[in-house]
Amino acid sequence: MRMKFALISFFLTLFLVVFSQKYNNLAPTPPMGWNSWNKFSCAIDEKSIREIADAMVASGMKAAGYEYINIDDCWQGERDSLGFITADRLKFSSGIKALADYIHAKGLKFGIYSCAGDKTCAGRAGSRGYEYQDAIMYAKWGVDFLKFDWCNTSNLNAQGAYQTMSEALKRAGRPIVFSTCEWGKNKPWQWSKNMAHLWRTTGDITNCFDCVDEHGGKFKTYGVLQILDMQQGLRNYAGPNQWNDMDMLEVGNGMSLNEQRAHFTMWCMMSSPLIAGNDLRNMSNETLKILTNKELISINQDSLGISAFKFECTDSVETWIKPLSKDDWAICFLNRSAKIRLVAVDWKRFNLTDSLTNRELKISSSSVYKFTEVWEQIKEGDTRKNTCAFLPSRDVLCFRLRKQ
Repeated sequence: MRMKFALISFFLTLFLVVFSQKYNNLAPTPPMGWNSWNKFSCAIDEKSIREIADAMVASGMKAAGYEYINIDDCWQGERDSLGFITADRLKFSSGIKALADYIHAKGLKFGIYSCAGDKTCAGRAGSRGYEYQDAIMYAKWGVDFLKFDWCNTSNLNAQGAYQTMSEALKRAGRPIVFSTCEWGKNKPWQWSKNMAHLWRTTGDITNCFDCVDEHGGKFKTYGVLQILDMQQGLRNYAGPNQWNDMDMLEVGNGMSLNEQRAHFTMWCMMSSPLIAGNDLRNMSNETLKILTNKELISINQDSLGISAFKFECTDSVETWIKPLSKDDWAICFLNRSAKIRLVAVDWKRFNLTDSLTNRELKISSSSVYKFTEVWEQIKEGDTRKNTCAFLPSRDVLCFRLRKQ
């Protein structure tokens, strides 16, 4: 009898573990798309979201690899008599499925937002206690991506709450990328890989390169450098279908050109998802050039899925190195200071082994790499000669090295 009970318990546990697995291979590289929150907050409706989808195609962002149009908080209306979520009738009078169909017709994918608590961060209906009903509705509407936030979650266990929604999505039967967003409070990188495709590692980003906004002591939002610093020790958790999410991009929302260039570069170097947060309908040529930089996107989307590591820091200039497929490497110099710095690159100093992957970078007179500087601030060359350049404040030099 004891043996029979043990076998039943074993197979039940095995069933739950297997069934709780996320849909595999939905995010072999970091997801690329757009989200409404950074620019619009709650000021969204179906007309503006359709226009954003149109702009993603017309601007060339779709061709560059962006595919998700994600609406964030404030789309929700009330729950119906059976407990199923509905859309805000004033903002989305045609319904969410009609919006998803429109986006799909553009060759794009559609994402939506909810929260593990009983209310979302903006006070709309959350998913607590309704996870399975919400997942069924998302599948019915044709949702491809779910961002799941962490407001109003008193007495909830983060791991359990996200596991519940992960299982609900799997049971609903539609492959949906699952993005958890509990701000890194419970170290989701340690337990999320079997339930989610990406997880936020920090609190919310703010439109600032180097600052912390206290919001009157209620909560904190963080600048680009602060979020970058919080990634220390996390690169070993990232890889295909499991990504450290450094939050949405603030490119195009008001930082200086140098700062935006550095922001986008470091998100690419760290293999973070690239989710734009600006108004795609009214972006400048400079903003579009940053967001569609082909060389940097290829670094972000590299099939190895390995995040960069900080090699050294000298006079406020950090050197970051990222292994790439086909024995390529990316090397980035980030000037954190408010002053211009001289960067003298002695390529032969780069004689190292990445401790995570055991991949070797050996630059010598007999092991020569051709390089491309991704922002075209330096002409193409190779590692037989040292490289020297002035690096402006809060800017980057980023090289892709290819073995000759």
